[in-house]
This record gives sequence, C-alpha cells and structure tokens, in this order.
Amino acid sequence: MKNSNMSVEVKGSEASGRRGSAAWALVVGLLVILALAGLVALVFLYQGVQDARQALQPVNDLTSSLSTQVAQVLNPTPTVIPDPVTIIHGIRSLARLETIQYSIEKVITAETGQGPFGFLFGDRLLLVAHGRVIAGVDLQKLGPQDLWIQDGVLNVRLPEPEIFITALDNQQSYIYDRETGVLTKGDINLETTARQAAEKEIEEAALEDGILPQARRNAESYLLVLLLELGYPEVIFIQPTPES
Repeated sequence: MKNSNMSVEVKGSEASGRRGSAAWALVVGLLVILALAGLVALVFLYQGVQDARQALQPVNDLTSSLSTQVAQVLNPTPTVIPDPVTIIHGIRSLARLETIQYSIEKVITAETGQGPFGFLFGDRLLLVAHGRVIAGVDLQKLGPQDLWIQDGVLNVRLPEPEIFITALDNQQSYIYDRETGVLTKGDINLETTARQAAEKEIEEAALEDGILPQARRNAESYLLVLLLELGYPEVIFIQPTPES
C-alpha cells in the first residue's frame, strides 16, 4: 500500500509540474505576442505620422509663402532710385594734415508737440548716433614768415589746430524708438533736427576731451621726424600768438 501511495504522489507531482511549465510557456508566449503587437503598432503609428506630414506639407508651404508675402507687404524693402543728374558746386585744393580722429556715440532725444495733447499730436524719437571727429592743422595757412633758422635751429610756427570733419556714421546710427500721436503722421524734419543736434553734441564732446591740443602734439611729432630727415639738426615749434 505504501508503494502505491508513493507512486500516486510522484505522478501527481509530475502532472503538476507539467501544468506549471505549460502556464509559464503560455505567459511568455502572450508577452511575446503583445511585444510584437506593440512594435507593429509603433511602426504603423510612425508611418501614419510621416504620411500626415507629407499630406500637410503643401499646406505648410502655402502658409509659409503667404506669411512671407504678408511680411513683405507690411515691411517692404525700400527701393532707392538716385537722380542721374549730379551737381558739383565747387572744387578747391587742400593741404590739411589730419592728425587725430575721435569715434563717439551719443543718444539724442528729439520731440515736438508734447504736453497735455501729446498722445494726439506729439512726435518723439530716440536716436542712437555714432559719429567721428577729425582734427589737425591746415598747412595751407603756413607761410614763409612761419619758418626761420636762428643759430642753426629751425623754428616752426604751425597754424592753430582745427576740426576738419564732424559727421555721423550712417551705417551705425539708427532710430531706436519713435512714438507719434494718434492724430499725426509725425514731423518730417524731426529726424534731421536730431541728427544735426547729434553732430553738434559729438563735436562738443571731442572738444571737451581735448582733441585740438592732441591734434597739435601729433602734428608736431609727425613734422619733427620729417624735418629731421630733411637734414635740420634741431627743430623748435613756436606757439602762435594772437598777433602772428
């Protein structure tokens, strides 16, 4: 009896093991099927997205083209047509020795029509102005009486230094902001007024910084080397007096 019972228990264990293995195999199979199904779904989803992009591409191109055309209408590129006629008002020879240049930036605010009704009729702009100031001495004003030799020393009396050019750099100067009232198109001369004021302020800034004395020193240094090379053993620069 004991042997028969042991045989029945062994057989029962084997059957239970087979059922467990079959269940695990089923679970693994289901997982593999689900993974394959998910992969297939991702492939179809990706293909669908690509097809949708291709289908919408003409619409995107049309929208982009329309946006470009609208931008061109709202912000047109200016067309500049110069007059073929050129008028020359004068020509004269120069003998200027430019010895120094300043590059200066100034911010200018110009406004008109401000006050209680400024929001209706006012005009205001902010100009960022970049300019240059060039100074030196005009050698055309140097005469025979300004050069003499005394005891083997060359005496030179240079003309007073002066500013030759004060000009804005149109490539770097720009209108940062402009506000106009709701009932006005703005003052057509306001930007010109702002630019003229900027040139004046830039020149005054250079003068305050000592551009003219520096222009004189640079001119004397340059001419000293030149005159020594010409054979003069010693050169003295005489400061001009109001009477000279």
